[in-house]
Amino acid sequence: MRGAAAGEHAGSVTWFGAARRTPHDAAGAVAAAADGGAPVPDEVALAIAQAEVAAIEAVGGFAGGVYMRSSTPGLLRLAVVAGLPTQLFRPWTRMHVNRPFPLSDVYRSGQPVFLGDAEESMRRYPQLMAGLPFPFGSLYVPIISEHEKFGVMAVLRPATPGVPIDQADRAQMIGTGKGLGAMLTAIGEKGSRVEWDGEAVAVTLPVRTAPPVQVGRFDWNIDTGAVLADEGLCAILGMDPAEFPGTVWALAERLAPEDAYGLWAIARQAAESDRPVSRRMRLNGPDGRPHVLEVSGRRVDPPAGAEGIRLTGLLVDLGTTPVVSQAADRLPQGVFTLDRLGRITYVNRNAEKLLGHARDELVGRVLWDALPWLGQAGHDDHYRAALMTRDPVRFQTRTPSGTWLSASLHSGREGLTVELEGQEPPAYTPESVIVPGLGLGSTADRAVALYRPVALAIALTEAVTARQVSAVVTEELLPAFGGRQLAIYLLNERHLYLAWETGFPRGFLDRFDGVSMEAQLPGVETLTSGRPIFFESMQRLADAYPGIPLDASVGARAFLPLIASGRPVGSCILGFDHPRGFSPEERTVLTALAGLIAQALERAQRYDSEAALARGLQNALLPHRLPVVEHFDTVGRYLPGTQGMEVGGDWYDVIETGRGLALVIGDVQGHGVAAAATMGQLRSAVRAFALSGFEPREVMSGTNRLLIDLDPGQFASCCYVTLDPGTGLAQAVRAGHLQPLLRHPDGSTEVLNLAGGVVLGVDGMASYPIAELQLEPGALLALYTDGLVEQPGADIDLGIERLRGALADMSTYTLAETADRLINEARQEVDRPDDIALLLGARWPRRDPGHE
Repeated sequence: MRGAAAGEHAGSVTWFGAARRTPHDAAGAVAAAADGGAPVPDEVALAIAQAEVAAIEAVGGFAGGVYMRSSTPGLLRLAVVAGLPTQLFRPWTRMHVNRPFPLSDVYRSGQPVFLGDAEESMRRYPQLMAGLPFPFGSLYVPIISEHEKFGVMAVLRPATPGVPIDQADRAQMIGTGKGLGAMLTAIGEKGSRVEWDGEAVAVTLPVRTAPPVQVGRFDWNIDTGAVLADEGLCAILGMDPAEFPGTVWALAERLAPEDAYGLWAIARQAAESDRPVSRRMRLNGPDGRPHVLEVSGRRVDPPAGAEGIRLTGLLVDLGTTPVVSQAADRLPQGVFTLDRLGRITYVNRNAEKLLGHARDELVGRVLWDALPWLGQAGHDDHYRAALMTRDPVRFQTRTPSGTWLSASLHSGREGLTVELEGQEPPAYTPESVIVPGLGLGSTADRAVALYRPVALAIALTEAVTARQVSAVVTEELLPAFGGRQLAIYLLNERHLYLAWETGFPRGFLDRFDGVSMEAQLPGVETLTSGRPIFFESMQRLADAYPGIPLDASVGARAFLPLIASGRPVGSCILGFDHPRGFSPEERTVLTALAGLIAQALERAQRYDSEAALARGLQNALLPHRLPVVEHFDTVGRYLPGTQGMEVGGDWYDVIETGRGLALVIGDVQGHGVAAAATMGQLRSAVRAFALSGFEPREVMSGTNRLLIDLDPGQFASCCYVTLDPGTGLAQAVRAGHLQPLLRHPDGSTEVLNLAGGVVLGVDGMASYPIAELQLEPGALLALYTDGLVEQPGADIDLGIERLRGALADMSTYTLAETADRLINEARQEVDRPDDIALLLGARWPRRDPGHE
């Protein structure tokens, strides 16, 4: 069941309660709303929203969200956000499971993360705080069931500096995550896999309302002073209806002395006029606390035969709630309020004047739609800061008419109060504020200058290859600055070659690939001159470079030189959808970021050279052909990792010895040239010992001592099996390596339980016991390294069990097909942290050319 349907509902889902219900009950409870045309969330959205609101309420949070797995492997998507406007948090709506964020860690490991304050968050997750540098606490728990992992639940709440999250709140969050996991499991059992591929659904938090208004009705005979009161009026006065004395003095004696005149004045006005009359006054309740009362009514002529003029009216108890509209209208400042989803809920009279819109034009609308100039992207960080901390936030903005305003944001649980005052134009006016919609996507340069370079720098330190650097720039730079196109060119032998592109029309940049450094192009000029070049529009670019090919975009372009330690690395092109200017601060920030990118790319190029050397060394050391023997076939596969150095120390080998055929697999600790070199030495050592006729335990012991002599501190695992192809008798030794798998002729497959010793390189006196086993005709033996079965955050035994099941299901395939299928799933992983070696051996009663 895909969660996309929830994202298709218009607007947001208003959430009024968090009562625990099953998904079936919840769906039935909202079914009636569909008849009235109200948008009804699907079961997944409803279950997630209900659990998230309950979690926020339980631990005293002010906002939160739920990230769900999607149909894209490794990608989490924001499914529900509570108490925050989605417009302000679009850069965080997608999260890869390998990113250095708490959400990703929780999903990978299945373990919760609790962060009490900004200091703890910065220490553990600096990239999170670089993007959201506000003092808040946060709690993250996995949404899991017994056999399935759906996503992560997050709650934001006020920071508690130096005070960790208490155990009760931890237990509450963990329990809520498990409860939601059980609900989603039940939903999934009725259909397909529960995933989320739609936009985030926004929900409001329950509002803590004021005491309800009480209304009492009375009938006052003005001539006699007699009053008939209903139960509501008696409740306001705090007495039983039977005890009400029936006179106007029951009301008058409760009034403050200065308000007593008002009671008689309203009686006279009613007696003298047929129009309705009303007056506000204060009345002391039964506990002595003053209440605000509204007395209103009109004269009623007596019916035939009756005496006296009567005043029928209402006595309204507003409690202690202030009369907001009148109080705020008296303020000299403009004041308006927003709920936590960005909807305007109140506008006072002076705010109407400053904003240039009447209340009825604004109330109920989303700020970003109603007042684009005030809700522009240039102010997003200010609103984020106000919503995530209780500290006031102030900034400057300009109205479409040219008036400058000072805005102050004050946050509360239910939303924001915005205070506006007119001011003189500032000395410096960044264009991101002057021209709404054309800013960089951060506040008026201050927040960008402070933490955007930090966020990008932190992310770049984790990128190793040029591809990873480019991906980081795409993920961090474009969302931060509102860009839509990115291209990176690298310099090689005085030519610029396209290394990465996104957002440009397909094939458009091919014509610029491999351009000479003598070409008259802005991407070349920015590198030769060492200066960034900015164009406010494509028309400006065309004017500066007549005849240059242009795409259909009309937006601005920034050409940035990539120079590291004075050496040219390449050029970076940043494109925008719309024309825009670049302030001096913006140019400085972009230039600084280009330097960070250049340094990361230079490191990546050095890495690429070393990785190429390591891969060449490793390819040379791995066997290119396995021996062909009677009655036994072997197939080997190797797959390098795609993270870090991309090469490791895994190897396999098949050796014809005087004792039979030897099958070897091993894994050297670490990655890179050193690991590959150690692997080559160990492979040579094992081969030399095996060809010299040593027993399996002697081969392993000799290799162990050699590794200690060669590189103290380095260690490796290994499994060595010798067998007689004719009889199928085998002897095996293990040095800390994973247990082999054995598939029997009938297809049943088991994980062997062979005795073993410690890994190689640890103890020079270690011994390695021999285990004996029998391979029947048609049996298959599988040796492998941990990269094939290990996944971050998951028990390796689960990976081994999956491999065992897969091997059992492939009894009809050839040996080569089996090896390819076993390794193919790992091949699809984009970010594979470890390399993989796989060696399969199968015994046949006779030579079968079909098994190669």
